[in-house]
Amino acid sequence: MTSPFLNISHLSFQVPGESTSIFSHLSLEISVGEIVAILGPSGSGKSSLLRIICGLTPASSGTVHLQGEDITNVAPHRRNIGMVFQGAFLFPHLTVSENIAYGLKMRKDTKESQSHRVKEMLNLVHMSNFSQRDVANLSGGETTRVAIARALAPAPSLLLLDEPLTGLDEHLRIDLAKDLRTALTASRITAILVTHDRNEAATIADRVVHFSDLISAS
Repeated sequence: MTSPFLNISHLSFQVPGESTSIFSHLSLEISVGEIVAILGPSGSGKSSLLRIICGLTPASSGTVHLQGEDITNVAPHRRNIGMVFQGAFLFPHLTVSENIAYGLKMRKDTKESQSHRVKEMLNLVHMSNFSQRDVANLSGGETTRVAIARALAPAPSLLLLDEPLTGLDEHLRIDLAKDLRTALTASRITAILVTHDRNEAATIADRVVHFSDLISAS
């Protein structure tokens, strides 16, 4: 039997110094290439789960396996996981292209390789004419597109998206959700989206799961 691409087993998280757990005994399996949306209200622990998967926050107990390897205690930069945070958090002193190339530069890709990959990503998110644009002059939707391109550029094994479309107006959010689905599918990447928006989850994901079900089913 083939092992799941991502296997989260009996994961629990408790804020240090507090007695109440954010969640306990959470389990989830995801297949390679699958786009999964985790649906739940704000404050339920969805963002904490993503931070544990990418290594920014330690789990209180449980394990995370990626491609058969136990990464529970592996440093974040060694996990090959990309993340798009709510609010995008672009580097304000860099241009659009420089933001997208950041991860490529950190792993010391050649300038030619960086340039080629940045052009690919700009085309993918429909921003081919924004290469040298100052990110301070971008709209909310454009900022989100650049953040997605930056996360996809290094071709991570897994992409995590933490409410990436929050704060955008409804019409723009619907359009971006469709474009995000297209970009993820074209990249053939395994991804987890957390959101409180049912329509957004249904538009982007192959499978929608409720955060509470991940816990109660464990």
